[in-house]
Amino acid sequence: MSVVQFKSGNRGRVTINDLAQELGIAKGTVSRALNGYPDISDATRLRVTRMAERMGYRPMAQAQAIRTGLSRSLGLVLNAGPGNAHKPFLTDFLDGISRAASEEAWSLTVATAFDEEDEVATMARLVEERKVDGFILPRTKIQDARIDLLRKLEVPFVLYGRTGDPKGCAWFDISGEDAMRDGVLRMAGMGHQRIGFINGLTVYNYATLRLDGFKEGLSKAGLQVDANLIRDGATTIASGEALGHELLDQPNPPTAIVCALDLAALGVYRAAEARGLVIGRDLSVLSYDGIPEAATATPPLTTYAVDTRAAGARLAKMLFALIRGAAPDKLRETVPAHLIARGSDGRAPNT
Repeated sequence: MSVVQFKSGNRGRVTINDLAQELGIAKGTVSRALNGYPDISDATRLRVTRMAERMGYRPMAQAQAIRTGLSRSLGLVLNAGPGNAHKPFLTDFLDGISRAASEEAWSLTVATAFDEEDEVATMARLVEERKVDGFILPRTKIQDARIDLLRKLEVPFVLYGRTGDPKGCAWFDISGEDAMRDGVLRMAGMGHQRIGFINGLTVYNYATLRLDGFKEGLSKAGLQVDANLIRDGATTIASGEALGHELLDQPNPPTAIVCALDLAALGVYRAAEARGLVIGRDLSVLSYDGIPEAATATPPLTTYAVDTRAAGARLAKMLFALIRGAAPDKLRETVPAHLIARGSDGRAPNT
C-alpha cells in the first residue's frame, strides 16, 4: 500500500494547492472537480476525489461560502405537528440524504416545525441566515405554501412527491397511483367484487393520485365505483381503525380493503378483530408504504414498499444539480413501488 507524502504550509492541513501539486494539474481544475462543475470530465473528477480522500483533504466551509456564495448545506424541515408523523420513513430517508451529501462534502441541516405556518417561517429564517442552499420538501400538498415561498425567494428545491401546480418544480416520486391500481386488480383477480378504499388526508397530493389509481383499478376490473366503500383521512392506526369500522358496519361490507397507508391498514386489522374476522380469510387487506410494522403484523401485511433510503439519496443528488443550475423541468422522476406479498390478502369468501 502506497503512502502519499506531502508538505503543507497551512499547519498540516491539506489544501487545493497540495492536491494540484500531487496530481500535476491546475489548481482551478482541482477546485472545479471538487465542486462538481459539469465542464470537468468524470475521469478527472474521480481522480481528484480519490486523491482528496487519500490525502485527507477537507474543504474549509467558511472560505468556500465566501468564495462561492454557498453554505454547502441541504435543508430539510420536518413537520412534527399532529397528523404529520414522519416516523415510518424518517431514519432511512435521512440516511440516504446524508450519505449523498457526504459524498459531495456537503452537510444536511434538519429543523422541525409544528405546523405549516411554522414550516414556512423556519425555511425563510434558514434562507435569510444563509444556512442552506436548497431544500428537499417531503409530503407535498396540492397547494403548498413551502413551494410558494421558495419560488418567491428563488431558492432551489426538489419535491419528494408532486403538487397541483408543477411550474418550476423538480421532483422524485413513487407512483402510488399505479400501486393502488395494481392492488385493486390483485384483489379482483382473487374474486373480490366489493373492494373498499381508505385514503390519507386529501390536502396531500399523494391522496388524489392514489384515489385516481384505485378508481382506475376498479374500471380495469369491470367494477363500479361505490362511494359508500371509500373513506379518507386515515394517517394513523387509530384513524384507520375508525374508518375500518365504518366500512365493515355497512349492511353489505367489503370483502377486501385497499389502504393508501400501512398505518391505516393496521387499524383495519383492529376493526376486523373486533368483529371476529380473520384477516386474509374473511377480509383481505392490502396497503402501501412497506413500514417495518407491516412485516410483524398477524398475519404479515401485503404492501407496496418504497425504498426510502434510495429516495433520499436521489433527492439529494437532484438538489445538487438544481443548485448548480439545472432546469427544474428536466429533473422529474417517478419510479414504481414493489409488491411484498404476504398473508393479509387471499381469495374472496365463498369463491
